Amino acid sequence: MLTDLQHKTAQAVVHVFETGRPTGGYDTVTLLPGDTGHLTYGKLQTTLGSGNLFLLINRYCAAPAAAFAEPLRPYLGRLRDRDTSLDQDAALRRLLREAGSDPVMKAVQDAFFDDLYWHPTVTAARSRNINSALGTTVVFDSFIHGSWRRMRDRTDQQAKGKSKTSEQAWIALYLTTRRDWLANHTNPLLPRTVYRIDALQKLTSADNWALALPITVRGQFIDEAVLDGSSHARAASDDGERLLMVTSPMHRGDDVKALQQALNARGESLQVDGVYGHATAAAVRRFQGLNGLRADGIVGAMTRAALGMF
Repeated sequence: MLTDLQHKTAQAVVHVFETGRPTGGYDTVTLLPGDTGHLTYGKLQTTLGSGNLFLLINRYCAAPAAAFAEPLRPYLGRLRDRDTSLDQDAALRRLLREAGSDPVMKAVQDAFFDDLYWHPTVTAARSRNINSALGTTVVFDSFIHGSWRRMRDRTDQQAKGKSKTSEQAWIALYLTTRRDWLANHTNPLLPRTVYRIDALQKLTSADNWALALPITVRGQFIDEAVLDGSSHARAASDDGERLLMVTSPMHRGDDVKALQQALNARGESLQVDGVYGHATAAAVRRFQGLNGLRADGIVGAMTRAALGMF
């Protein structure tokens, strides 16, 4: 049985993968080119294409005191029908972002994603005698990202004929199997997501099966203060995947150069000087706006993924 702190930590790890923030981006609206899920929303990025975005917004609209229920309610029919023209509906995107700040929406998302992903994760993990916090996190990430059953069965085939496999050995084999599948997938979006496996493998290599805090996941420092909201999440200084934004003094380095090159490959004409200044920030905001991301000029996991920088 996981403790409440381990539960929060497991979710924080996957929140970093999904929104770049350990506490989750309740207001995050994303649309990646070529993503069959289409418009995605919330701290664990539920999709229009799956029908789960409708279920989430329907639950929110039915909640007492939901501040944005009235303007969102007219969209319910099109969300139910998975109307992909909503991908380009700027008014809906704005409403979803604004609703993300509503405490009712945050409570609804917490309960909804627990029902949709966390509780099934725990059931699936226990049925496999996966009891550690890190092992459960690996299963949780697969429920969020997809193809748990396929990768579970493929891992079992890989393990067949071997002596009884411990939880830790099976999880290690599962991560290797899943990484290979993602890296070689024909969907061009999936090879970009191997960073999830790399981060989880880093935790297994550290033998941190209890998810003892503090930990660093993709440049995000996570401790109890971050999880209980008494401290703002911050980028870890010892990880190359820092958050890039306009600061004083300005961010400088090869990661900024790589960002500028990626933006130039998509039509910008930035000087590749490795300095994250206002021109680079403006180019980032343009790219974010065109790709359904929050146009804040901050480069985290979601913006890097959209740029193919993994």
